[in-house]
Amino acid sequence: QQVTHYVAVSRDITRRKQSEQEIHQLAFYDPLTRLPNRRLLLDRLQQSTAVSARNDRHGALIFLDLDNFKAINDTQGHAVGDRLLIEAAHRLQLCMREGDTVARLGGDEFVVVLEDLSSGADYAATQAEQVAEKIQRELGQAYVLGSFECISTASIGISLFLGHRESLDNLLKHADTAMYQAKTAGRNTIRFYDPAMQAALEARIELEGELRQALNKQQLRLYYQVQVDHLHRPLGAEVLLRWDHHKRGLVSPAEFIPLAEETGLIVLIGLWALQTACAQLRAWQYDALTRELTLAVNVSAKQFRQADFVSQVQRVLQQSGAKPSLLKLELTESTVLENVEDTIARMRELKLLGVGFSMDDFGTGYSSLQYLKRLPLDQIKIDRSFVRDIASDPNDAAIVKTIIAMADALGLDVIAEGVETEAQREFLGRHGCHAFQGYLFGRPVPVGQFEEGLRR
Repeated sequence: QQVTHYVAVSRDITRRKQSEQEIHQLAFYDPLTRLPNRRLLLDRLQQSTAVSARNDRHGALIFLDLDNFKAINDTQGHAVGDRLLIEAAHRLQLCMREGDTVARLGGDEFVVVLEDLSSGADYAATQAEQVAEKIQRELGQAYVLGSFECISTASIGISLFLGHRESLDNLLKHADTAMYQAKTAGRNTIRFYDPAMQAALEARIELEGELRQALNKQQLRLYYQVQVDHLHRPLGAEVLLRWDHHKRGLVSPAEFIPLAEETGLIVLIGLWALQTACAQLRAWQYDALTRELTLAVNVSAKQFRQADFVSQVQRVLQQSGAKPSLLKLELTESTVLENVEDTIARMRELKLLGVGFSMDDFGTGYSSLQYLKRLPLDQIKIDRSFVRDIASDPNDAAIVKTIIAMADALGLDVIAEGVETEAQREFLGRHGCHAFQGYLFGRPVPVGQFEEGLRR
């Protein structure tokens, strides 16, 4: 038998596919804004809590409601109200990062799901707040809806989540509750569900506002902590920031330095510290007791990465008249290794000016010897966390001995910070570290007190 003919039957399924697509769209998406609806939102939220549990990182649910939408909808008609919702949805999508979800629950209520925030609750709250502030700014811009123009702000509630600790319904309820608290507080406001977190957020916002004024109000101070050699002779000092608040007193650097870093204020504050230190170096040139002292100034990663940082340092040195060789810039491991080639280029430019470098917090990060040998460093500073127990902990003792030997092999000076006991000093000296900083020799003090100590 031979096959002489074929019979083929075909059917156009285009309309069926279109119908399936339409059914899917109706089932999972809001027909007006094209955003995910409640059903798809819950599915995405379920996935986000699973990712959060797996990565041990927080997520956040942002619940928002357009202020005065009902009044606009009632007075201008549903067509204008719909156009407002469509435009608000578009602005919300522009605020989102890749992987985040924005959905419309109905009416003028929208929900945003943020994934992959910090593992720490405080910083996760800050990240969620930053997104909420961006949303607040975008939604608060004027809307031009045909011939009608209006302003429509948003009341925003935030609830953090970590894994499956709360049910999806509870997460939505918490964010909804926080949103109504924002409404009650006067609208166009952000509120957290957690009362303690809300209080901490308000305190942070207040502190940030005051920190922005601290420079103008001349509340920032430099304190000087002496650095000495093996004979206890002063070599110089590290300058440390202090904030002398008119009501709070001295604010802990642990409280305001991270805030300055997060907000970018550290760039201006760091420049002020550099200018003040260089002015002090210049003033010391006229006294035989102080003219050879060096000053170590901490430089943050944000400050160091400024495009004009090298020219800033050059300008400060020229304007102050300070000797560049007496200025030492302290960089952390993380700053140095962030972009190694760029770091080396910047450091070399600054070395040409005569400025020295010390690597701070050495041993706490992941220094690569391959890069370390290329960096134009002058000094390595042994971190206080290793110094604290060197007399009793064999591991810390071994690490410190290794750092000293490595610094010696690379031709670098080494200084230990956090030296508080004679036993620590004796151990360090016995193994080749001959420069020290810590309470054994002096606490950070204002410059007048520092100079008085030198004379004594």
